[in-house]
Amino acid sequence: MKKSGIKIRLGEIAYARSGDKGSSANVAVFARKAEDYERLRQQLTEDVVKKFFDPLGVRKVTRYEARNLDALNFLLEGILGEGGSRSLRIDAQGKTLGQAILELTL
Repeated sequence: MKKSGIKIRLGEIAYARSGDKGSSANVAVFARKAEDYERLRQQLTEDVVKKFFDPLGVRKVTRYEARNLDALNFLLEGILGEGGSRSLRIDAQGKTLGQAILELTL
């Protein structure tokens, strides 16, 4: 595991999947190595994720831990506007949000 004081791009220690849930989306972030999970738990908070996605209009972020998978799942409320079938966004189903979060720096 990298020292916690060193800045690192999330994609170096994790991978992600995402999808739509009506007007919201979920993004699951999985540690590449079990020893990196604790860093994710400490540094990838609801506030950090909300700030990262604020430009896309996310209203609220809720984090769920899946320790058995070394993963964190984030529910991004309102990020898809009125939902996939009514949105004019290029990614109306939120499929690229998982790729986007991997650019976040911890």
